[in-house]
Amino acid sequence: MIDFVDGTAFNNEQGNRARKLFAAVVLAALDDAIADDKKYGNGPDQIARWARSRDGREVLSCAGIDPNERVVSGLMEFVGKGVRTSVALSREESERRNAAAAAQAEAA
Repeated sequence: MIDFVDGTAFNNEQGNRARKLFAAVVLAALDDAIADDKKYGNGPDQIARWARSRDGREVLSCAGIDPNERVVSGLMEFVGKGVRTSVALSREESERRNAAAAAQAEAA
């Protein structure tokens, strides 16, 4: 019984690691699309083409993201904002956005 529990926990941990790896691939694809957007101006189109491709759908699924059109439009919107993923995921950026939202709510 203990071996079964250990094996299940190990398999679950391996699955979580694989999901994180594929999530990192999605973040890298977003950064590449943002770079393309700054250089060529076609970043949202690039990420949409990738997300709709067979490989893109497979990577999104393995990352635990449902590859539907709502997700594709969200990825396009994110790339359109031009904020790199490392900055967008940082605590400072989160605090800045929350402060801006609070100031906007007070003004309304």
